[in-house]
Formats: sequence, structure tokens, C-alpha cells
Amino acid sequence: MEHSSGKSCCTPAAPHGGAGARPHAGPSNGDTRAMRTARCLRHEGENGHTHRGLVALPGAEFLMGGDDRDGFAGDGEGPPRRVRVSAFSISATAVTNRQFGDFVRATRYVTDAERAGASFVFYLQAAQDLRRAVRRVPAGLPWWLAVEGACWQRPEGPGSHIYDRLDHPVVHISWFDAQAYCAWSGTRLPTEAQWEYAARGGLTGARYPWGDELEPDGRPRCNIWRGEFPARPAPGWLPGTAPATAFDPNGYGLYNMAGNVWEWCEDWFTPGYHAETASDDPVHLRPTGRRAMRGGSFLCHASYCNRYRVAARNSNTPDSTSGNCGFRVAASGDPA
Repeated sequence: MEHSSGKSCCTPAAPHGGAGARPHAGPSNGDTRAMRTARCLRHEGENGHTHRGLVALPGAEFLMGGDDRDGFAGDGEGPPRRVRVSAFSISATAVTNRQFGDFVRATRYVTDAERAGASFVFYLQAAQDLRRAVRRVPAGLPWWLAVEGACWQRPEGPGSHIYDRLDHPVVHISWFDAQAYCAWSGTRLPTEAQWEYAARGGLTGARYPWGDELEPDGRPRCNIWRGEFPARPAPGWLPGTAPATAFDPNGYGLYNMAGNVWEWCEDWFTPGYHAETASDDPVHLRPTGRRAMRGGSFLCHASYCNRYRVAARNSNTPDSTSGNCGFRVAASGDPA
């Protein structure tokens, strides 16, 4: 899929992608009482299920969006504006393989990648024999391979597994899959405004969740591409997910709000987001065929896709899946 910025998307679209005919849930309503301080909590979901690790954030006004010279005009990152969000909670990490596995065991849910029989894998992660037997290569994105059998349990296709990655973010998850998990766990996806407010961690106008410098003290702060993209990873670094709690959290105690995996949001995506949505609890509900994604992934690099910045935006069709896309969950108000 191609953005109007001229840069191909960081995640390929499903061949039959679009608004889709599958039913989907809108944002949930809930108590929006302000909270004085952020705190960890447990949220009781449907059938008594508990999603652990939510961080409650007080309602507040913040400066959303950016006018970064390195941004893509067609992404609609700005102009910056004052936005207010009501109190809500958001998971400290992206949903992990272990958490998603609990959901699948309880419901026997089958993901979109499993239904389709294939999902997109970055070519350096796929075994050599799989590289020669791929279903298709998306136009303009030669480093993505549609590998038969790739799914959340087999991220690189047949022969791969997640036994040693249970604490990593689940990947190969469509927007519909994320919604199914949310319905089971009594949560929902964050809106773009909630996601960005949370990612900023209390900082105003910063490029990243920790400040304006990518590596202020010379050490990595997030899991993004190291080396020359897409063919030459830096020595000692391999493309792939990191544990969900890798690297230091931001000021709100949230992990990996930059890099690691793309995260689905509730909103339909539009480059005109800032002009088309309200300033109080904005969410874009008019169907556009693409859902918003935030945060960047381990495949982002300044030379190609620098969308690991806090204000950066991306999108894909809601049925699309790839090895660098997952999600985190949210809940309205104070569930406690």
C-alpha cells in the first residue's frame, strides 16, 4: 500500500484488503471520572477474565500532532493542536504471545492469518527454503514475503515457534483479531489521541517517548532497525521482536511506545485527521478502508521509515497481517 507521501507503508496490505465485511466493535463507553494520579490496576473483562497490567491515566489536555521536518506530509501528522482526553487506562505493554494464547485456548479463536493460510514475513526472517516458495511478493515492498503457514504461533512460517518468545508481543494480528481479543478481555483498542497522549509520557512536543534525541546517552532506547535497511543488519542485531518489557518505560510506565511492533488503534485513518475530528476525546469513525496504526516497528529506520516518532501515523486495511504488527489494549474511565 502506498501513502500519499510517496513512501510505501511499513506493513503490506492483505491482497483482498479493504473495509471488509466482518463485524467490528466501536469504541466502548465508560466512566470518564478524572483520576488524580496514574496507577496500575486490573480490569475485569467478560466471563470474569482479567486483563492485568493496565495503567490508569488522568484526563488531561495535551499538544497532539507534530510539524516535524522529517515527517511525511501525506500522513497528516499535524499541525499540532490542543486536545483533551478523558481519563482512561492503557496496557503497560503490547499484548504478548502468552496473553493471546490464553485467549485462543479459552475461545478457540482462529486469526485472519490462519484463515488466509499465509501472512507477510520480512525476508531475512524467513528460512531459505520458504523464500523460494512464497505465495507472493507485494509490489514495491520486495522485502516482504507472503509465507504460507505464517501466523501468530509460527511467526516465520512452518518450523518456527513462540516457545521462547511468550513474553514478546504477539504479531500477525489483524485489526479484527485485536477487536476479538478486546471483546473477550473487556477492553478495547485505544484511540489515536489516547495512544499519543500515553506515548508522550507527560512530555510536551518531544519527538520520542523519552525526549528529542534518539539515543541521548549513546544506548538504544527502542527496538528499531540497526544497520543499513533492508539488507545489512548491524553486527550482533537481528530483525525481530524484543520482549514486551524491553528498554526503559516512558514517564507513565509504558513500554515500547516506539519501535518493536506497530499497534492498531480504534480510528479509521485519514490524512485529514486533525481537521476532521473534535478537540475533546477525538476519534475518527467515518469508514475510509484503513485503520490507524501507531508506534513503528523493528523494521523502521531513519533512511526509509522514521515513523517511530510519537506524532507519526500509519495505517493498513483491517484484515492485513504481518510479522511486525500487534496491539495494546485500553479501557475507558476508571474500571476500579
